[in-house]
Order: sequence, then structure tokens, then C-alpha cells
Amino acid sequence: MSDRRRLAASTAAFGSATALSRVAGVVREQTAAYYFRTSPALGAFLIAFNVPNLIRSLVADTAISAAFVPVFVELREQGREPEAWRVASIVLWLAAVVLGALSALFVLVAPWIMPLFVPGDQNIDPDLVVTLSRWLFPIIVILGMTGVVTGILNSYDIFGVPAIAPVAWNGIIILALVLFAGDITAYAIGVLIATVSQLLIPLPLLRGRSRLVVSLAWRHPDVQRMLRQMLPVALGLGLINFNLTLDLVIATLASPHADADLNYAFRLFMLPQGLFSVAVTVVLFPEISRLVARGETSAFARTVSTGARSIVFLLLPATAVSIALAVPIVRLIFEHGSFTSSDTSHVAAALATFSLGLVANGLSLLLTRAFFALQEARVPTQVAAANLFLNLVLDLALYKPFGAAGIALATAIVTTFNAVVLAILLGRRVGSLHVREVAGEGARIAVATAYCTAAAFGVWWPLDQLLGRSLPAQLASVGLGLAAGAGAYLAAGRILQLAEMDILASLARGRERAG
Repeated sequence: MSDRRRLAASTAAFGSATALSRVAGVVREQTAAYYFRTSPALGAFLIAFNVPNLIRSLVADTAISAAFVPVFVELREQGREPEAWRVASIVLWLAAVVLGALSALFVLVAPWIMPLFVPGDQNIDPDLVVTLSRWLFPIIVILGMTGVVTGILNSYDIFGVPAIAPVAWNGIIILALVLFAGDITAYAIGVLIATVSQLLIPLPLLRGRSRLVVSLAWRHPDVQRMLRQMLPVALGLGLINFNLTLDLVIATLASPHADADLNYAFRLFMLPQGLFSVAVTVVLFPEISRLVARGETSAFARTVSTGARSIVFLLLPATAVSIALAVPIVRLIFEHGSFTSSDTSHVAAALATFSLGLVANGLSLLLTRAFFALQEARVPTQVAAANLFLNLVLDLALYKPFGAAGIALATAIVTTFNAVVLAILLGRRVGSLHVREVAGEGARIAVATAYCTAAAFGVWWPLDQLLGRSLPAQLASVGLGLAAGAGAYLAAGRILQLAEMDILASLARGRERAG
């Protein structure tokens, strides 16, 4: 099996598992929209959730996994399997002890810290933010341990169950919302219980492989190496995630509903991101880490460029359709219960501007992981620091005239800047990233995307006028519009001889033979 086909097969498997969790996430957001609309109470929850989530990005799951996987993979490639598991054991128990203490500390100091994130206190209640955050800070330690477990499984090319675990996470939260009729505190408690389940679900997969022991020997040289690597990784990921926190803080100044507008738009924006670019990145990360450990630089560069082409192929049409059909998509998903047409307009505007950075965000995820694999995390950290300043300037410039849509536009601009700079810096380190090939393929993908967009809008608009706005009518008009867009894109891709079309056909033939 060729590298590109193997990437496509692994990505398809991971993407299928992720699709279930993303659909569940949309249902969760639908449920929240039904009960909370774009209310200040939901804004309080979003800030209360995002601050622990920011700290989590600094010291917990993603940061730990990104620093841990290259070291764990390297030890296994060197034939030092017992030593790799000893390092995994130390990291897991350090996460439990250190992050447990950190979570407890933040619960205690929440009344002094959390109001700092609510400058627009006339729009959002700081006391409610404090109360909700105390239920949510314990997720830091739970996610830290989850990051180690997921990193181990991904190193063995096990992606499916960790990707499906968020389905249970979303299901538990939805159940909490329904059982307590949209009580905002129940929302926070549901998140905490769901996060515990996300740790427990993948644990059985370690059975038969696990050589975990109880150890806190943090002076172990490979653990020290991982911790040194983790600092720039954490700063890089933290600065990237701090942009979202900054957006929510500035949004409290814009209006009582701006935080909720950003949240709903961001969740829809992340749907294709999670289905495609996250899948490509997660699947590639162990592979490019192995290539670095073997010293195969040219293969590393080729694999990264293959991932970049796949991301452009998958996300460029998603960008165009998200912009063209922003209003009907938001209306179909969220405009139920207390959610109004005015809310739809605000969220759709934010979705359209967020979507301008969709491809760049996918490429940024891949390029950042490429630097992590090279164990040069300081590079994306430095770029992220520049992005943070740029994001602040653009947020402050755009929130007054455009509200939540202006903040989303700032994010799209910053994300594009990030991708361009990372690509240039990575190319200087590894030689050619085959930019001409990616650009040539990208130009043909853009042509196919134009046909996709025209077909999607051209089918949706007359059906919308003919069938009306009942739920079945919207399902028909939007669903058929999206199907027409996908069909036109695949047909155009075949005519334009896009490389990814041959891979898709090969995978389809493989499934037929397997059947």
C-alpha cells in the first residue's frame, strides 16, 4: 500500500470515528441552543469552561501528548520497549499528582481569578462564572491523564476508540441538560462527569500491552527530556488556545450575546476541522515522529506535504460551502426552541468569517505537529506569541463595527498568518516541502470547489423557495444542496485528475474486495 493510500485509509478510519463524535457535539450544541439560546448565562458558562480549557492546553492532555509521543516512539524504535513504558508510567503518575494539586488550587482561588476574564461585567455575571468554574477546574487533571493514555494508544496506531470516546462525553452532557431542563449548573456538572468517562473508555485497550508501574521518578533522563520539550510545546499550544480565550474576553465588551454567537459559530467551524484536518494530523504525528527518529528527513518532508495536500483537498470545498450556506446551515441546526432568526443572523455572520481561515487552521495544526515531531517546539511557540499580539490588535479594531463576526474575522487573519510563517520556517529546516506540487494541486482543487459551491447553492436556493422553512423542508433543501455540492466536487475532481480522487477510488475498490 502506498504512503498516500495508507494515509487516506488511516484518515478515513479515524475520520469516521471522529464524525460520530462531531455529530454528537452538534447535537449537544443544539440542545444548549434550545435551552439557553444566546443568553448571558451561556456566556458565563463558556468563559467558565474556557479558562480551565486554556490551562488544560498549557499543562494537560494536548501538551503532554505532543511532548510525550516523540520520546515514547523514539525509545520503542530503539528497541527499548521496557524503558518506554517506564517513562509512560512516570509521566502518567506525575500528571495525576501535579495536575491534581493544580486543579485543587484553582478551585480555591477562582473567586479572585475568574472575574478578571469578565471585563464586560454588565453583560456577563462574574459570580456565575466563578460558581461554574469550580465544577470545571477538575477536568484539568482528568484530561492530563487522558493525554498520556491517548498518546500511548496513538503510538501503537490505535486511533478509533480514543476518537469515539467523545461520543460518550457529548451523550452524558446532553443527558444532563435534558434531565435538568437546561439548568446551567447541570451543564457544568455534566461536563465534569463526561470528562471522567473519556478517561475510562480507552483504558481497557492498554490491557495486554501495558507495562505501567507506580513511579514518580521525575529525574529519569528521558522524562527530563520530555519535560524540557513540554515547556515550549505547552507555551505554543497555550498561546494558540489563549487566542480563543482572548476572543471570548473581548466579546464580553461587544454585547450580551457575542460570546454565545462565537461559540455556536466556532462549533460549526470545527466540524469539518475535526472530521478532516484533525484526522490527518493525528494519524500523521506518530508516523512523522518515527521518520525523524530514523533520520529520514526527505521522507518526513514528503509526508508532511502529502498531509498538506489532503487537508486542502478536504477543507477548501468545506470553506466555500460554509460561507455560501452559512444562514441555512445555522437555521437548520440551531433555530429551534428559544433560538430566533436574529440569533441565526449573528451566528451565520460569525461562521462565514471564521470559515475564511478554515484551510489555514488545518495546515497550522499539521505544521505545528511537524515541529513537535522534530522536537523544535520553540518555533511554533515564538510564532504563536506574535499571533497573540496580532489577534489582540485585530479583535479590538473589529469588535465594535462587526461584533462577533469581527472577532471571528480577526481569528481567520491570524490563523492564515500563522500557517504561512510556519510553512516558511519548516521549509528552511527540512528543505523542500514540495510547495509547487501543493500549489498546483491547490489551483485545481479551487476550480473543483467553484463547481461544488455553485451546485450546492444552486440546488438549495430554489428548493428553499419552493418547500418553505419547516424542519423537513429545511432537511431536504440543505441536505440535497450539500449532496449536490459533494457530487459536483467529486465529478470535477475526476475531470481535473486530482491525485486524491485516485486514492479515494482505490480505497473504494479495497472495500468492495473486502466485502
